[in-house]
Amino acid sequence: MTIAQTTANGINIAYEDKGPRDAPAILLVMGLGGQLTLWPDEFVDALNTHGFRTVRYDNRDVGLSTRFEAAGVPNLKWMFVKAAIGLPVRPAYTLADMAADGMALLDHLGIDRAHIVGASMGGMISQHIAARYPDRTLSLTSIMSSTGNRRLPRARKEAMQVLANRPMSGEPEDMIAYSVRAARVIGSPGYPAAEERLQRRVRADFERGWYPQGVARQMAAIVADGDRRALLKSITAPTLVVHGEDDPLVPLAAGRDTADNITGARLLTIQGMGHDLPLALVDTLADAIAGHAKAGVAAA
Repeated sequence: MTIAQTTANGINIAYEDKGPRDAPAILLVMGLGGQLTLWPDEFVDALNTHGFRTVRYDNRDVGLSTRFEAAGVPNLKWMFVKAAIGLPVRPAYTLADMAADGMALLDHLGIDRAHIVGASMGGMISQHIAARYPDRTLSLTSIMSSTGNRRLPRARKEAMQVLANRPMSGEPEDMIAYSVRAARVIGSPGYPAAEERLQRRVRADFERGWYPQGVARQMAAIVADGDRRALLKSITAPTLVVHGEDDPLVPLAAGRDTADNITGARLLTIQGMGHDLPLALVDTLADAIAGHAKAGVAAA
């Protein structure tokens, strides 16, 4: 993997640009705390094989991109309370800012229009891109994401518990063991990751750019964003919503709500899939996204 760095939207962004430069581009936007490496290499390779140029990047405050250390660590419990009672929440930055980061990266690469694919929080950012930059969005794929509708079912108890019980020691081995355990809890029950591969991926990501303070600020941006249903109704790009039927963190109802609020959106649900991108589903996901992207362009 060849990682490049650029200044875009006033921040430093680490990214990988892969595939033919004259091919249609897919911008891959990862979720909360996820580095660009959370997009499996095999998935990226499959999209390249389908004839696409792929751009994956570290969002602000994660991995090797700019860290907003001066903003401090938000009090998330208080933010959740304020949001629940309708008081304004002021994060260090917004999901709209993060959407602008992606567009600025495309500007740097000389890409006028792209297919936008986002997972989890990346799906939320991608929704903002499709709504705010319609002339630059060839198609939208929102994976295991949500509308921000507060009436949707919450995460399962076991998923909430593992995320709330992060070890306080800060010791690398403790954090790696915790991350592996968390990945198991929120992952796909029908497609469990091989232990050696999961351990290797978690350790590599920890050593590359573990930064929990940034995760807290990204979560604050999600809380502040609120309900996006009105925004989603403005999206005109061909849209595919992909959701695991066994997602313990963002229940399937969130995927259905996303599709219901985007005109013409198609919903693809996958049995046995949780809140991850398992190796066994790489071809299924790549085929679906590539087919959707090609059909959207043909229909335009």
